[in-house]
Amino acid sequence: MPTLPAGRAICYSGYREGQRPGHAYPSLDEIREDLRILQPHWRLLRLYDCTPHAERVLEVIRRDGLDFQIMLGAYLGAEVNNPGCPWGATFTDAQIDASTAENEAEVGRLIALANANPDIVCSVAVGNEATVDWTDHLVPVHRMVEHVRRVKQAVRQPVTFCENYVPWQAKLHELVPELDFISLHTYPLWEYKTVHDALAYSQENYNSVARLYPDKPVVITEAGWCTRSNGRGMNAEHAVEAFQAIYLRELLGWTDAAGIPCFVFEAFDEPWKGSPDPLEPEKHWGLYTVDRQPKLAVSQGIATAGATATRRSGARA
Repeated sequence: MPTLPAGRAICYSGYREGQRPGHAYPSLDEIREDLRILQPHWRLLRLYDCTPHAERVLEVIRRDGLDFQIMLGAYLGAEVNNPGCPWGATFTDAQIDASTAENEAEVGRLIALANANPDIVCSVAVGNEATVDWTDHLVPVHRMVEHVRRVKQAVRQPVTFCENYVPWQAKLHELVPELDFISLHTYPLWEYKTVHDALAYSQENYNSVARLYPDKPVVITEAGWCTRSNGRGMNAEHAVEAFQAIYLRELLGWTDAAGIPCFVFEAFDEPWKGSPDPLEPEKHWGLYTVDRQPKLAVSQGIATAGATATRRSGARA
């Protein structure tokens, strides 16, 4: 069975005010500041794409000799239209062709970075939320199989695909045999669950997939709680720091005890995401604000509880 290194895990995307993918990236010094904040409590970082952001993260880790292991991701854009996307995902043929070509290039970058950093990149994720019904970057399952097979033939690290728990229950049956482990996402807040119901809901999300594939390791690659919201897609009164702290304490208590690798979403708030509304919930999932101030979950020690033990024990993916 493939393994992930021991230790607490978190999703890291370091974009600050005025920065966003494809336009302006965090500098080496900004990334260094972030990694120094995270290093005492987190060992595994998940990155989402193979842009200059990922290249710089790997460079800082190598230059500074930091004790991080990376789940490196490839961002896959739309390869077909998706009328089911609520915010629109209809493209011209030329746009689809260009996006498909860029996916091929991104997969090539994933392979190159994984092979160039075998001591830092511990696993690779070929895409993120690209098959769920509501996605704006839909990739057909047969194409996901092709992308994964290409990566598996070219890298030594375990290979996965990161997706909401629902597609794993039926849609992705064809993909599962190609993967070394399954990576799922669980977000009770997006599904209007209260903090009191949240842990049980995440456990059922996880178990609904794990029961279907008893011989395939299952990892949680996103689970978190928003701290500010205008009410889009959730109950705004539930999006507060106190509930984030409660959910993460319960979530990590469960996953630590069960030996389930779990990447918290996410390290820092990201103002570039979602709509221009400052209360857009996509912007506010960090354990730290965009100016790197700790939220309640950090000040209460949620990030540190159990971290030493999981570094020692190891965890099966």
